Amino acid sequence: MNRFAIADCTSVDAALSQLKDGAVVKAGGVDLLDRMKDGIEQPEKLVNIRNISGLRGIHETDQGLTIGPLTTLAEISDHPLIRSHYQILSDACGHAATPHIRNMATVGGNLLQRVQCWYYRSSDFQCIRKGKDLCFAFEGLNQYHAIMEYATCPSVAPSSAAVALLGLNASVELSAAKRGKRTVGIRELYVVPDANPTKFTVIEPDDLLTAIVIPKPAAGTRSAYQKYGEKESFDWAIADAGVVLEMDGGICRRAVITMGAASPVVRRATQAEAALAGKPITEETARAAGQVAVQGAQPLSMNSYKLDLFPVAVYRTILYAAGQRDRDPGAAG
Repeated sequence: MNRFAIADCTSVDAALSQLKDGAVVKAGGVDLLDRMKDGIEQPEKLVNIRNISGLRGIHETDQGLTIGPLTTLAEISDHPLIRSHYQILSDACGHAATPHIRNMATVGGNLLQRVQCWYYRSSDFQCIRKGKDLCFAFEGLNQYHAIMEYATCPSVAPSSAAVALLGLNASVELSAAKRGKRTVGIRELYVVPDANPTKFTVIEPDDLLTAIVIPKPAAGTRSAYQKYGEKESFDWAIADAGVVLEMDGGICRRAVITMGAASPVVRRATQAEAALAGKPITEETARAAGQVAVQGAQPLSMNSYKLDLFPVAVYRTILYAAGQRDRDPGAAG
C-alpha cells in the first residue's frame, strides 16, 4: 500500500473543499482499503467523512425516506419502518457480508463498491477496467460473471443495496463545491462498461454522495430481496433478485423485478414485470416470470448454470414478496 495523507472532516463543506488533486473519499473504507492493498488504487490523500453526522440517519418525510450515505447496513436492516414498509431494502442490507462488516459498512459504500472480478482485483492482470485493451474473463475463469447485457466487460454489479433501491425507484443526491447539488436515479448512477470501462459511476472526483431518497410506496405494496451464493452463509451473490409488487387485492397491479450478478450494472427485468401485471400471483405466474427474466441471456463458457438459477431466484422472491412463502432457506446470508 502506498503512503497517503488523510483529512478528517466533520462537515460536508469541509469534505468538498478537500476533494481535489486526486483525493479519494473514505467512509467505512471496506472496499477502498482492499483496492489500495491490492495496488488497484494509490490515492495521495483520503478524505475521511466518517465523522460527518449530517450524512448519517434515516428520516421519514411525507414523500418517503431520506437515508444518509453513512448509515450502516445494520442500521438500515434493523430499522422498524424499513422492515415494515421497505422490506426489500431491509432484506438486501441484512444479508450482505457478515454481521461485523454490516456494523461498519455504509450504504453509500455498498452502492459505490467496485466490481469483484478477480482479474480486476488482481495486480497481476492489467484488464480493460484498468484502461488496457483486454478482458481476461472471456477466455478465462468466468463462472461468476455476467450472462446479460455485456460486450466489453462481463463483470457483474456487486451492490445488494442497488438491487433493492432500483426496485424502490430511489435516487441519490450528489453534491459538489462548484456545481451544487444534483439528483441521479439509481440506474443512471452506474456507467455501462461499454460506454467507459474505466468509469464505474457518474460521480466526478469532486462529487460527494450526500443522500439517498426513496419515494413512498403505493398502497398495497409488498417487496422482498433474496441472494444466492455457493455458500448458505456469507458469500458474494452469484444471483440475486429484488421484487416489488403493487397489489390490488389478489391482483398484481404493477411489478418491479431487479437483478444483480446478472449484468455489469444492476438491471430491471421489464419483460418479467409485464408477465405479472394484471394477474394474480401464483406459483404458475411466478415461475413464468422467472423464465422470462433470463430471455436473451448469453452465458459464458463456465456460467450457464445461471440460466437455471436466476429463474428460481426470481420466482421464489416473487412468492416471498407476495407473502406466499417464507424466505428461501437455501438463500445466502
